[in-house]
Amino acid sequence: MLRVQQLSVNGRRDKLLPATSLQVRRGELLLVSGIRQDQRTALSLALSGRLKSSAGHVEWDGRPGIKSLRQASAVVDSPGVNEPEQHLSVRDLVTEDLSLIPRRHRGPVASKPWLKVNRFEDIAGLWAEQLPAGRRVQLLTALALANPQTDLLVVDSPDRHGNPDDWLPRLENLAYDAGRPLAVVATVMSFPAGWTGPAATIGNGVSDGDLPPDCDFPAGPLEASTTPDTTPETEDAK
Repeated sequence: MLRVQQLSVNGRRDKLLPATSLQVRRGELLLVSGIRQDQRTALSLALSGRLKSSAGHVEWDGRPGIKSLRQASAVVDSPGVNEPEQHLSVRDLVTEDLSLIPRRHRGPVASKPWLKVNRFEDIAGLWAEQLPAGRRVQLLTALALANPQTDLLVVDSPDRHGNPDDWLPRLENLAYDAGRPLAVVATVMSFPAGWTGPAATIGNGVSDGDLPPDCDFPAGPLEASTTPDTTPETEDAK
């Protein structure tokens, strides 16, 4: 379970991420709404331990600290961070992402076998900018899950590419997959019409009295790197 209390990030002039509290379990999809793209991205990076918080507390499976959170999480399609370069081919994108998997979990990094096994041969010849919204989220989440350690998916603003039918069913299927249940968080500009599942809002500023009964951990700064780690992880780093 991911549990977050009063997590915030200071910007140059105001709060980049206002105090936000939430929790999500394996086997659950949580949607978090926020109008501003920079706030949605800041939350995505902070939830995965890739951005230093200014205040608040986050823990994964009862363990505070960055190492376990970063090992368990993957950020998907974050604008300006790890979204695919528009003129990168799907084949090259797959090869590049597979090469970033920690060495002890890494199989062959050639794209062709992976594309065939995962049924993406139909888009292998496309550029990233040509990907239909639905296939884009399928491809990028599949690449994130190529690392068997990934139990927490944080998907940044999937609604910027299409309507809910393009991305919501995929994220629900991943969260509720009995074979590999995941904790899935998606930041969105607004909740899809009729959404009745778990939801939170950036800047909800939940007070201690409003927190769920099991959110009893103390507030405190989250230690993390100030910038996303985009370099391949090595055996030693893990």
